[in-house]
Amino acid sequence: MLAGVEEDALEIFEEHRGLLFGVAYRMVGAVADAEDIVQETWLRWSGARGGEVRHPRAYLVRITTRLAVERLHRLREARETYPGNWLPEPLPTAYATVPAGAPGAAEAGDAAAPALRAESVSLAVLVVLESLSPLERAVFVLREAFGFPYREIAEALGRGEAAVRQLAGRARRHVAERRPRFSVDPVQRRDLTERFLAAATQGDLDGLLALLATGVQVVGDGGGRGKAPLRVIADARKAGRFFTGIAGRAPAEFAIRPVELNGGPALLITSGGVPHSVFQLEIADGLVERVYLQANPDKLRHLAAPAGA
Repeated sequence: MLAGVEEDALEIFEEHRGLLFGVAYRMVGAVADAEDIVQETWLRWSGARGGEVRHPRAYLVRITTRLAVERLHRLREARETYPGNWLPEPLPTAYATVPAGAPGAAEAGDAAAPALRAESVSLAVLVVLESLSPLERAVFVLREAFGFPYREIAEALGRGEAAVRQLAGRARRHVAERRPRFSVDPVQRRDLTERFLAAATQGDLDGLLALLATGVQVVGDGGGRGKAPLRVIADARKAGRFFTGIAGRAPAEFAIRPVELNGGPALLITSGGVPHSVFQLEIADGLVERVYLQANPDKLRHLAAPAGA
């Protein structure tokens, strides 16, 4: 009998695993930390006699959210002393989409439109979420990315519904003010990504400048271990010279392949088959407005497996 209960608990948990990982990743912006949170959620779920829980999804999301808030408080202290810019870990799009277990739009009332819900995993939005408090971030993720009703969010956070609505409004305004107005046309992004790759690898500075917006920003994250600019490059010509320069100093046995990360096209550079760096472009008005360069090897390990392609 006990074995049957354990099997039921595991089946229920696996049914919601994608949702729980999606919440945790959007909260902390790190794959390993999100996986740790999901694993801790399983330990608590399996020890709670899950068969006696009336609303498994709400219970599991509550555990995950609270663990993520706790983890985010600890991570923020470490990120204050992080060398250079801190960027979220790139995540294969297959694992970044809103899982089928998430609430539907009809259930969410005035929650965000599907476009914003899909955009919630983009680097542009995840970077903005870093400036929210842990509670504001939790409310934004649950409401805007997954469409949870305010009542369920309040229960998950142990707060009153009125307070949660205030947090949601404040977070929504903050994100709206700071979120870059990038195009989300996947065909255009893919085309410009391919042209960017061709110009950079050929050392074609003029070709690059034709693709870069005047105020383009290059945001790099080397974590003190990979080669990336410590400060944001905010000039088209400097950015162009930077890209042609690193293309001329490519690592040994390097290869470049297009991948789908965080809901959009990206370029994965490997050296001897090991992930070396990732480039993700944000586009507006037909030009590259921002380039994210992830070169911290600790944040690229999960892309080594075939599933990262």
